[in-house]
Amino acid sequence: MSADRQQQLDELFTRLRTATAPLEIEALQQGIWQLWLETDDQVLNKRLEEGMRAMSAGDYTKAIDDFTWLVEKRPEFSEGWNKRATAHYLRGEYKASLEDVAQTLEREPRHFGALSGKATIQRMVGDDRGALRTLRRLSALCPNFPGLQAQLHDLQDRLDDPS
Repeated sequence: MSADRQQQLDELFTRLRTATAPLEIEALQQGIWQLWLETDDQVLNKRLEEGMRAMSAGDYTKAIDDFTWLVEKRPEFSEGWNKRATAHYLRGEYKASLEDVAQTLEREPRHFGALSGKATIQRMVGDDRGALRTLRRLSALCPNFPGLQAQLHDLQDRLDDPS
């Protein structure tokens, strides 16, 4: 990732931490996604688009193949890992999804999409403590993310309830 793109990301994340209006939060997240989705290589961008189209069409095998090709060609590209994590999740392969989420977060620790997906899987498999930790990480990035505080309170209440 270029230094200019990294600086743009840093600025957007700084603004995201203090944003309170849902439309502002959404706009900042969209700006971040646009930067994450760009590889500076037309061949890689085309393959990413093909994988995203396949995923949208429900062809998760093709999507996973496309995203696997991407992470093999450009392992530092966090969004390749994140998209493959999403395809695995949609196919019900939670372990594989969590493995790719870990790769995503290793490359981009602020990846709110990966954090949100990880928390969703953790809750689905009954790991409420893990989900709470993950949502707290997400809260540090965007404390006013719509619905996040309610999820945090719900999990905390569930963990505090002795019954």
